Amino acid sequence: MEEAIKQIGERLKGLREVLDIPAQDLADTCGITLDKYMKIESGEVDITISNIMKIAKKYGVSADAIMFAEEPRMRSYYVVRKGHGLSVERTKAYKYQSLASGFTDRKAEVFIVTVEPKPSAHTIYKNTHPGQEFNLILEGAMELYLNGKTIVLEEGDSIYFDSTKPHGMKAIGKQPVRFLAFTVE
Repeated sequence: MEEAIKQIGERLKGLREVLDIPAQDLADTCGITLDKYMKIESGEVDITISNIMKIAKKYGVSADAIMFAEEPRMRSYYVVRKGHGLSVERTKAYKYQSLASGFTDRKAEVFIVTVEPKPSAHTIYKNTHPGQEFNLILEGAMELYLNGKTIVLEEGDSIYFDSTKPHGMKAIGKQPVRFLAFTVE
């Protein structure tokens, strides 16, 4: 997983160099400091999926190219067999498996996200991104922090929300939570 974070950082650095983009512009796109952005490029710090999508949209590249070093090619349909979607473990706690990565010019991002439980004192990172998001809990349970509210979701529960509002989550209980995450602008 640390290797995946380093590889994403290397791809971001390569994108910046090829397109001759100042690092400050990418930091501004993500809404973070230049120092934090440079730590992302060096693989010291992880980058959020929403920031990857912001960069991809602004600079006309696919989020898949940044995350997986793969370009989507399918235009009619794209099948992902059970357990075979492109995946990246960005931290010890989060694993993203893309269910749409091979479909070009898609309008939505679809992932199965697996999150390991953390100690109850663990700080929840709040995120925002354009559009809307749908989450369906497949296994386990999570607390979703959404715009100042805490919502507990268990297996079979779902939520659809405005993702421009600050949101974050954590697995609760002793087992990981697995959920389908669908985002669209």
